[in-house]
Amino acid sequence: MDDNQILALGRAGEDEATEFLLQKYGYLVKREVRTVYLIGAETEDLAQEGMIGLFKAIRDYSPDKAASFSTFASVCIRRQIQNAITNSNRKKHVPLNSYVSLYMNSEEGDNFMLEERLSTSREEDPEKLLIAREQIEDRNARIKKELSKLEQQVLKLYLQGLSYEEIAEQLGKTEKSIDNALQRIRGKLSKK
Repeated sequence: MDDNQILALGRAGEDEATEFLLQKYGYLVKREVRTVYLIGAETEDLAQEGMIGLFKAIRDYSPDKAASFSTFASVCIRRQIQNAITNSNRKKHVPLNSYVSLYMNSEEGDNFMLEERLSTSREEDPEKLLIAREQIEDRNARIKKELSKLEQQVLKLYLQGLSYEEIAEQLGKTEKSIDNALQRIRGKLSKK
């Protein structure tokens, strides 16, 4: 049985044929993965993306085309991996890719919550309290100056822990307009 017949079986839903092709052409995935690197991802993550590309190649290949299956599969694998890299580097994924854990291990091996180490005592320095109060006042003045009334309302409700849906319902807006407002807020407040 040649590859075109096995491909036809795979497209028809034969799991064994698909599995055979995934194993046979898995070397194409390994070859592509060796040439790329993704910050914050393991090689296995990229290999998984490559296998998705190979699966799509099995699903979409047409023997009527001039390209061989291995050539077509290489292109599909490469594109899937490149799409994964492009998507992970988008600005909207930066918070996901650069998080800080609130649960940490100390040098002594003790587990603790970061909040426990960052909490302050009740005996604060009055100078520090005054500076903190001034910073809060400055921040609030900046919010009033730079944000529209809608953005101020959205920020207030968001900081109260309401979901996009709940905020949209309270303000009579769509969830998308709430998301857009929060994106504008982030942009405005991140500028110095």
